[in-house]
Amino acid sequence: MKSDPLHKIFLTLILMGELCFVNAQTKISGNVKDAKGQIVPGANIFLKDTYDGTSSDNNGNFSFTTAEKGEQILSVSFIGFENAERKVELKGVPVEINFVLKEKASELNTVTISAGAFEASDEKKMVMLRPLDIVTTAGAAGDIYGAIQTLPGAQAIGETQGLFVRGGDASESKTIIDGVVVANPYYSSVPDVPQRGRFSPFLFKGTNFSTGGYSAQYGQAMSSALILESQDITQKTVSGISLMSVGGGLSHDHRWKNTSAGIYGNYINLRPYFSVAPQLRDWSSPPQSAGGSFIFRQKISKTGLLKFFANYSYNDLALSYANLDDSTGLDRTEFSLKNNNFFSNVSYKEIIKNKWTVFASASYSKNIDNIYLDHDKIHSETEFTHERITLTRNLGELTIVRFGGELQQPLYKNAFNQYAYERDELYEAGYAEADIYITKKLVSRLGTRLEHSKLLDKYNIAPRASLAYKVSSNNQFSFAYGDFFQLPEERYINTPNNLGFEKATHYILNFQHLDDKRTFRIEGYYKDYKHLLKIIPDTNTNGAGFAEGIDIFWRDKKTIKYGDYWISYSFLDTKRNYMDYPESLIPTFASKHTFSVVFKYFFPKPSISAGLTYVFATGRTYYTPQFDADKTKNYNNLSFTFNKLTSIRKHFTVIVASVGNVLGFKNVYTYNYSSDGKRKEEVGATALRSFFVAVFISIGEERNDEE
Repeated sequence: MKSDPLHKIFLTLILMGELCFVNAQTKISGNVKDAKGQIVPGANIFLKDTYDGTSSDNNGNFSFTTAEKGEQILSVSFIGFENAERKVELKGVPVEINFVLKEKASELNTVTISAGAFEASDEKKMVMLRPLDIVTTAGAAGDIYGAIQTLPGAQAIGETQGLFVRGGDASESKTIIDGVVVANPYYSSVPDVPQRGRFSPFLFKGTNFSTGGYSAQYGQAMSSALILESQDITQKTVSGISLMSVGGGLSHDHRWKNTSAGIYGNYINLRPYFSVAPQLRDWSSPPQSAGGSFIFRQKISKTGLLKFFANYSYNDLALSYANLDDSTGLDRTEFSLKNNNFFSNVSYKEIIKNKWTVFASASYSKNIDNIYLDHDKIHSETEFTHERITLTRNLGELTIVRFGGELQQPLYKNAFNQYAYERDELYEAGYAEADIYITKKLVSRLGTRLEHSKLLDKYNIAPRASLAYKVSSNNQFSFAYGDFFQLPEERYINTPNNLGFEKATHYILNFQHLDDKRTFRIEGYYKDYKHLLKIIPDTNTNGAGFAEGIDIFWRDKKTIKYGDYWISYSFLDTKRNYMDYPESLIPTFASKHTFSVVFKYFFPKPSISAGLTYVFATGRTYYTPQFDADKTKNYNNLSFTFNKLTSIRKHFTVIVASVGNVLGFKNVYTYNYSSDGKRKEEVGATALRSFFVAVFISIGEERNDEE
C-alpha cells in the first residue's frame, strides 16, 4: 500500500460524475463534421463571451452543460476551417445542433508537431489521456503519474515516486502547472515506499506528457516534462461527500456568472485499513494526513481570465527497518517523517487586439520535512518561487511566434542535528520560438533558450528544433532535436569543484497515424548525456551516458462497442557513469522491455464501468556494494477497478471498488545490502495486494439517465 492514502480521490471521482451526469442546467450536444462528411475531433465548441464549452471527441461528438439562459451564440472553431456560429435559445431543455465546417483553402490538411509528445485538450493534436481516462485506469488509483506510467517511455517503478522516462532518473522529469514548476509534486517519501502525486487530475483540462524534444518554453528537465493546464470557471454549483475505506472528505464548488470558487478538505488514517489488509512493512505509526485546497477563477474581460489555486497538506508516518549491518538481525532502525506542504499559483491570460496573447504566472511553495532517524533529526525546508511571462503572436493563420522569460528562486534550509546550512539560487532564462508552416504539409518549430545559474555562475544556450511532414490525411512523420540542461542537486553545488550544467541531447524520429477513434505511434530516439553529476572519487560533472530505444503505442475506441483499450511497448538500452558508479553501467531503474495493456468497458443499462490494467517489465539490474551485478525477476501486475453510477435521495453517487495486483505477484524491485555485501534484503511492494472501497455523493446534482 502506498504511504499516501489517496486523499484526493474523492474529488476526482465526484468530478468524474460531473462529466457523466448533469443537473437541471441546459445540456448542449451535437456533432462536428467537415464538408466531406468526415468527423472533426478536437474542435473547440463554446458559448460566445462565456467560458462554457468543450471539445469534440474522437467521433466528432460534443456535449456540455451551461447555466446561461436566453438567446446565445454557439461557436465552433478548429484550425484549418472557417469558424461557424449558430443562435441557440437556452430554456433548460436539451439542445442538439450539428455543425458542418468549411475548410480554409490555405490550411487544408495542415500538419502538427508530434515527436516526443502525448498531448490532451489541444485542438491541433489527438487527445491521449483525459481526466476520466486517468481515474478509470485500473492500478493508477486516480493518480496522474500512475496513469502516465501506462504510456510508452515510462518505466514501471514501484519502490519510489517519480517519473522515470527513457533512461532518465526521477530528477530529470519536471511537473509544470500553468507555466510554473512544482517543486514538490509528490508527497514526501520514506525509504522503499512510493508516494503518489499531490494533485487531482480533474483540476486540469490539458495534459502534455513530453517524453523528449519539448518546447523551448521549458527547461531544467533532461528527460521529460509533464505540462498541465488547469481548468477554467467551474460549470455548476455542487457539493460533495466522500466516505472511503481510508478516510473521508468534503467539497463545495460555487458558480456565479463570471466567477467560480471551490473549497475542499479531507482527513485520512490508514490504521483501520492496515488492520484488515496485511502489510509487508513494519509500520510503527501508519500514515495519516489532513489537507485542504481553495480554487478561484474570475473572468475579467471577454478574453481575460484570472486563476488562483492554493493547497495545504500535512502527513506523518513511522516505520521500523532491519539493520543489515547487525549480524544478529535483532537491531532495528526507527524512521519517522512529518511533512507540511503549501503550494499556490496565480495566472493571468489575455488576448490583446486579436493578435497578441499575454500569459503571466507565478507560484510560491514551501515544503518542510522533519525526519527522525533513531536519535538523529534531519530538517529539510525548501521555499520556491517561480515567475513566468510569455507573449504569443499569430502571423497570419498558421505561423506563430512566442517569446518570454522566467525566474526561479529556491531557498534551501537543511540541518542534521546541530549542523545546519542555508543556500539560495537564482535561475534565469529567456526563450524564443516559432512554428513556421513551410507548406500546408510541412511545418517546423525552431527555438532556443538562454539560461543562467547564480550558484554555478554559468550560462548555457539550448537550441531546439522540430520538423513534421504530413504524408496523407491520417499519417505523418516528425523529427525533433534539442539540448536540455539542468542543475545538479543543490546539496552538491556548494563544493570547491567547478561544477556545470548537466546536459542531454535528444534525437527523435516519430510516425503517427490518427484515425476515427484509433491512434498508432512508433517512435525511435537517442539521448546523449554529458556532464552528469559524479560524487566519487570527488564531486564533479564529468559523468556521461546514453539512452536509446523504441516506443510503440496503439489505442482503439472503435472496435469494441462501449470499450476502450490501449497497448504500450518500450524497448530501452541505456548505460551511464554518474553518482557513485565506478564505470558506465546499466542504471538500476531501467528495464529493457516494458509492456502494458489498459482495457475499459462500460455497461450502459446498469451504469457500471469496469477496467483492468496489466503491466509487464523485464528484470532490472541491481548491484552489491562492490558493484557486482545481477537482475531481479520479471515484474508482473494485474489490477481491476469497478465503478457503479447510481443515486441516493436523487443525489448523484459513485460506488468504487478496486484491487491492485489481484493475482498476488511477488515483485522484487531491488535489494538492500549490508555495508560488507554479505547480507541482503529484497525490496518489494508495501503490500501483496491493495484494496480500495468508497462512496462519493454529489449534493445538488441529480442523476439523468438520458445522459
